[in-house]
Amino acid sequence: MNKTELIDAIAEDAGITKAAAKKALESFLSNVENTLKKGDKVSLVGFGSWSISDRAARDGRNPQTGNTIKIAAKKVVKFKAGSELENSVNGKK
Repeated sequence: MNKTELIDAIAEDAGITKAAAKKALESFLSNVENTLKKGDKVSLVGFGSWSISDRAARDGRNPQTGNTIKIAAKKVVKFKAGSELENSVNGKK
């Protein structure tokens, strides 16, 4: 499912216009992004949570040449699925 299909599904399920669904989805995504930028965690009980982790700098290898390269430290977004979502995906109640 892509963003357009998700907007269509939200509009149909909620009985709202596609424009309103798009605005709601973009607001949700923006708020998640802004919260993560501040270093906070976003948690939706039963669905899952997003958090930020620091990945240390490390040495890597260029697969074409075999030369050692430096990979810079960075922050990565992690998502941990909630138990209800995991159970639903795995066909459990």
